[in-house]
Amino acid sequence: MSRKKIGVIGAGTAGLHLGLYLRQHDVDVTIFTDRKPEDYAGMRLLNTVAHHAVTCDRETALGVNHWPGDKWGYFGHYYYIGVGPQPLRFFGDLHAPSRAIDYRIYQPRLMADFLARGGKIEYREIKGEDVLSISAGFDVVVVCTGKGPFGQLFQLDAAHSPFDRPQRALCVGLFKGIKENPIRAVRMSFAPGAGEMIEIPTWTFNGLSTALVMENHIGGDLEILSKVKYDENPRAFLDLLIEKLRKHYPDCAALIDEKEFDLANSPLDILQGGVTPTVRKSHIVLEDGKLAIALGDVHSVVDPVLGQGANAASYAAVILAEEIVKQNVYDERFIELVNNRRNDRVLGASRWTNFMLMGLKELQPEFAQFIGALSQNRTLADIFTDNFNYPEKQWDVFASLSRMQSWLEETSSQSPLNISLAANDRRVSDLLAANA
Repeated sequence: MSRKKIGVIGAGTAGLHLGLYLRQHDVDVTIFTDRKPEDYAGMRLLNTVAHHAVTCDRETALGVNHWPGDKWGYFGHYYYIGVGPQPLRFFGDLHAPSRAIDYRIYQPRLMADFLARGGKIEYREIKGEDVLSISAGFDVVVVCTGKGPFGQLFQLDAAHSPFDRPQRALCVGLFKGIKENPIRAVRMSFAPGAGEMIEIPTWTFNGLSTALVMENHIGGDLEILSKVKYDENPRAFLDLLIEKLRKHYPDCAALIDEKEFDLANSPLDILQGGVTPTVRKSHIVLEDGKLAIALGDVHSVVDPVLGQGANAASYAAVILAEEIVKQNVYDERFIELVNNRRNDRVLGASRWTNFMLMGLKELQPEFAQFIGALSQNRTLADIFTDNFNYPEKQWDVFASLSRMQSWLEETSSQSPLNISLAANDRRVSDLLAANA
């Protein structure tokens, strides 16, 4: 049998993890990208991505975990829900550390690993119409980038794509001048009616920084952060940001040294805009009869509020790679087997993220009660926090009210909602009133 040859369009986490796994199993892989490793250092911030422990474990298996969690990682989540004179504050542990590395450092390093292991990279711009000609040289083409026309190659999966526009006005950046918490951890802060913010300890060119992922409600008080440009007046932008942090996210504001507070490296350390959560069909059959398979962002794009995109992409990439190695015929049955294995997590990440987007925006009573229960029971908070590794488990909890109640019953000796409300009645009432 002839040697397997796989073409990969895109050199993000999905494409690189796919390629690295295939090279471990002596499969010929060519990655197509328009970015050379030396280009990354001078680029604008790509994202603010954290890799959860399960993804770090995959990196260890691939031989590319250059940033082990005990040194580079963080160890849990602080939670802040800003309602009334006594906001909710609680903490949840991770079973093993997660980790965030600036992708302008991460991706070129993994590209070097891929090349060192015999992978090939072609640096050129690829257009949508090029996919058919590229497929002539490979058994399968995998499309890992949704840029430009590539997303349009794959039909929208309307059943899993409930939105036709971004649900948040995003402002994300890497900042210096924010002191560390007692435990190195993410903080997830919720300002009902205004937005959410995730603070992520992130390693960048100048060492440890703090990524602020500001998920601003469209039409709310914080939306302006997605529109005011740092480049036009850095001091005015920073002053506005500090003002908004004091008002909506005081736990973060209390850690800021205003003399040092700024973008971590340069004006390139900030992104503003929006993401439309989208799921597309898993593949197309090209005119030559070969498959083009969607992977990563071209398959499923999620809002960054829960940090699931890159982790789901890595998982799906390794599942696809395992099936490529295992099988010799790449047809409709092949992709059916791949989808049976990857979809629970990929779709779980999408569904859970979309649920949280709406739950945090509208703050349904049941969701407020659930948050109240977490704040009163450390066991619940730990399990909920660690399940950021397993979005399908989170969706098992949130898919219906009865599932939320059952999960609370199974993981706590308290009654599912009534006891949590009794213990936290005024705060939950404040939470609901703040969103009224």
